[in-house]
Amino acid sequence: MNPHDASRAGADSLAVAVRNVTKIFPNGDTPTYALRDVSFEARCGELTMIVGPSGCGKTTLLSVICGTLAIDSGTISVFGHDLGGMSVAEITGFRSKNVGFIFQQFNLIPTLSVMENVSIPLILQGWNYRKAEEKAASILAEVGLGNRLNSFPKQLSGGQQQRVAISRALVHDPKLIICDEPTASLDAKTGLHALELLKKSACRPDRCVIVVTHDSRIFSFADWIAEMEDGRVVRSCPAAEFHHG
Repeated sequence: MNPHDASRAGADSLAVAVRNVTKIFPNGDTPTYALRDVSFEARCGELTMIVGPSGCGKTTLLSVICGTLAIDSGTISVFGHDLGGMSVAEITGFRSKNVGFIFQQFNLIPTLSVMENVSIPLILQGWNYRKAEEKAASILAEVGLGNRLNSFPKQLSGGQQQRVAISRALVHDPKLIICDEPTASLDAKTGLHALELLKKSACRPDRCVIVVTHDSRIFSFADWIAEMEDGRVVRSCPAAEFHHG
């Protein structure tokens, strides 16, 4: 167990377990260590934030947890599944069913309507279009966009686009929600509203939420904070005990 996480004893709610993970990117004669012997945990029912300066390894850690980036050493378990023991196809299938993504730039498809954008994860799982759009419409109504189903992303404000992105991440009922700098493109008020919505919608006993951010304005929404520097987790503690700077 990572000594930083010693106070989080008990495996029943453990969703993500990263153990002694190293990730190296080739760079001529001097390879770059993006992750250096990182250990990290995230639990169901909690919003865990990974914080630290740009380039410290936060997004790389998210990528290896999702299985979109292979590791050089160590182990990663997500809801009891050892990613190292799965093929690329198995990881892709696992991710499509169990992981929802919220990106800094929203990544909405501009030529699709709001409802069509949110339907995509369900379509990829083989749902028929009518059922997928019914489910999308339902979750969009929950975030206050029931009257914008046929709008296109460019017709929405930044905050509305983020609500669409949150809806798309949640529509297939994933167990793990991954957010990479979800407030970076938003003003302070809209960013706080987005985190309120995310915490209300996503945090439940059978779901884990991991947010990468350097936005100290939203630290208060976290249950647990892991701080990174130079590819390492240097501190991990309850959010109430975390003092920035």
